[in-house]
Amino acid sequence: MTWGARDLTVRFGRTVALDAVSLDVPAGAVTAVVGGDGAGKTTLLRALAGGVSPSAGHVSTPPRRDVGFSSAGGGIYADLTVDENLAFAGSAYGLRGTRLRERADALVVATGLDDARDRLAERLSGGMRRKLAFAAAVIHEPRLLILDEPTTGIDPVSRHDIWDLISGVTQRDAAVVFSTTYMDEAARAARVLVLHEGRTLAAGTPAEIAGALPRPAGRLRRHDPTPLGATLVESRDATRRFGSFTAVDDVDLSVAGGEVVGLLGANGAGKTTLIRLLLGLLPVSGGRVRLFGEAPSRDARRRLGYVPQTLGLWEDLTVRENLEFSAGAFGVSGPVEEADPDLAAAPRTLVRDLPLGLRRRLAFAAALSHGPELLVLDEPTSGVDPMARARLWETIRGAADGGAAVLVTTHYTEEAVHCDRLIVMAAGRAVARGTLAEIVGGGTLEEALVRLSSSTTDQGEARVTSH
Repeated sequence: MTWGARDLTVRFGRTVALDAVSLDVPAGAVTAVVGGDGAGKTTLLRALAGGVSPSAGHVSTPPRRDVGFSSAGGGIYADLTVDENLAFAGSAYGLRGTRLRERADALVVATGLDDARDRLAERLSGGMRRKLAFAAAVIHEPRLLILDEPTTGIDPVSRHDIWDLISGVTQRDAAVVFSTTYMDEAARAARVLVLHEGRTLAAGTPAEIAGALPRPAGRLRRHDPTPLGATLVESRDATRRFGSFTAVDDVDLSVAGGEVVGLLGANGAGKTTLIRLLLGLLPVSGGRVRLFGEAPSRDARRRLGYVPQTLGLWEDLTVRENLEFSAGAFGVSGPVEEADPDLAAAPRTLVRDLPLGLRRRLAFAAALSHGPELLVLDEPTSGVDPMARARLWETIRGAADGGAAVLVTTHYTEEAVHCDRLIVMAAGRAVARGTLAEIVGGGTLEEALVRLSSSTTDQGEARVTSH
């Protein structure tokens, strides 16, 4: 059986969210919908779930009670426990008594939430919340499972677990369709639909559409023997403890001018704490860090640009006001000139009214406004479409080619492939370092990160390279 949509058009007033889009979702297989913010992914999935009415075309799905849906936000209740969320979801689909208890028991075991059954959802990690949302969506064993960005923003270990769960759904011949912004995620699917501004950009198998998507122009990896610049940020035996808990444990790291270094690891691995140590936002408990050759200070931080996951923008200020504020904070005088034509065309637009991709480009522009020597980027392209991602990586590589040092955290192969070197953290320690090829060996980056994250830290760092 194949579900899906034919020539589906959805309008919200004068806005065309989907324009004659077709999608097949066969039973026993995984189908991916790829696109960035505003591409129409969520509208398409909501139409399949019955939450949006077509303006034209039609949708084919099983009866509503045979459909499972998980929204991008998860759709779970923060003030309910794991058990209470599952009981609520099950009862909404007509499960009662013994059957409901059996399904809930099986799912908390399958998702690894058995020890957290009485914990409020708001106190779960991001990966655990995603697993709970998945469990709530499949508790009634739907024939069609619809997942809106089920793995966005979570670490590789949790992402691996969720993909195991999805595989289990297809094995009972159910159909699965999910949305994502990453092609390495979509590569797991049998068929892929790529959307852009509500229209079909490409459709086919992952192999068929791989060459159809835009790639950043120019060189994205160092292939020449030109010496790197001086080391601009480094740590030696850096350690940070919070009471009896060691968040960062004897980590060595260095980034020189002209190179892009990727920092990888599961949530809780210590990446963010290490970055805060390097920037001088937290003091070390042991070892040392150096920023531009000296202990981190306010003056040293004037020489760097930082883009956090939260983007660090003021949502109630306009594009121009954000750029002027950032430039002023770094002592840059004179009028702010914006090279990005889309941002230049919207100087008076409030940040909260910008699409995610444009907000990320604004965060980059603000971080680069003072010509920093060091860029620190925390998942800089999460949630943006392939074309916007390519443009942002051109900016990152351009900064490195201009002599800046770049330290970037990421969870995805599409990001890691642009890095000159990678450092993998687990349980607060650096457990591997090297190029992408050296880290993954003959497998995938996700498999390597799961393996490294689950290995015992007693064995120390995996010497995969001589770097």
